[in-house]
Amino acid sequence: MASLRQTPLTCSGHTRPVVHLDFSSVTKYGYFLISACKDGKPMLRQGDTGDWIGTFEGHKGAVWGVALNKDATKAASGAADFTGKVWDANSGEELHSFQHKHIVKSVNFSKDSTLLATGSNEKLVRIFDLNKPEAKPEEFSGHTSGIRHVLFFRNDTHLVSCADDKTLRVWERASGQEVQKIDFPSIPNSLEVSRDGNILTVTHSNHVTFLDSESLNKIREFPVPTTVNSASLHPDNTIFVAGGDDLKVYKFDYTTGNEIESFKGHFGPVHCVKFSPDGELYASGSEDGTLRLWQTTIGKTYGLWKCVDGSQMNNDTLSSPKEVPAI
Repeated sequence: MASLRQTPLTCSGHTRPVVHLDFSSVTKYGYFLISACKDGKPMLRQGDTGDWIGTFEGHKGAVWGVALNKDATKAASGAADFTGKVWDANSGEELHSFQHKHIVKSVNFSKDSTLLATGSNEKLVRIFDLNKPEAKPEEFSGHTSGIRHVLFFRNDTHLVSCADDKTLRVWERASGQEVQKIDFPSIPNSLEVSRDGNILTVTHSNHVTFLDSESLNKIREFPVPTTVNSASLHPDNTIFVAGGDDLKVYKFDYTTGNEIESFKGHFGPVHCVKFSPDGELYASGSEDGTLRLWQTTIGKTYGLWKCVDGSQMNNDTLSSPKEVPAI
């Protein structure tokens, strides 16, 4: 198994750098993947194959952040046209467009899909009620620079955000106040809440830091051989992947921080990485305009990867990279 070469599936179609991505949960139709791109056209794909499903048309600027709700019925996107949009993921129809006063960098759905959180270069976190889209949003202020990421947190009772002011902050919805704050030595580039809700994964400079989601105490922190732009923890919390400026996608042991393997497939810096909800693959998005899907366990029959004979596994038994037609 260790001698097998990783054969990623390459998803084409975007014309500019891919800067963010998000998976749905596993639904009765499988799971789905959405990508944010500076071409202004977020794309929806089948998560396990990368097959293109549709493109959400309507933004007039680079899309910086995307989200899918759990059952993949709604999508959201935040863009340089100062809007956060919500889409019907089945029809592609725009459902809501929320005007901001600056670039919207991050969007996230609540668990029940009735609320949308946004983080913008206005330094504000907002929550919009999708059942009352005309209502004034909840606002949380305190960041002193543009916000990079915001996520619903602690069963939707809180929000967690990180920003260019080198801080991570936790906001309590009931009071509307900041209740916790951590300072980092450099700007936190990415933020993820683990599938079980217990761990925050934050990247900054060339480090990946794991925090306890309640206390925000540091659980562990590991260096990466490059400036790291994004990291994702496996759903079973045993390994994590990271990507950054050296074009590689890395896999590390979560307990020891030891590098397990690394792969070079992209032709530009890796901006985002994320594990699928079942943990069988991880996706990466790059400056080169492509998404790539990587097998967590190389050589396993899964999605478009076919293992013909376990006793004769080599590169020929894996499917060749699948190209999604440019649209």
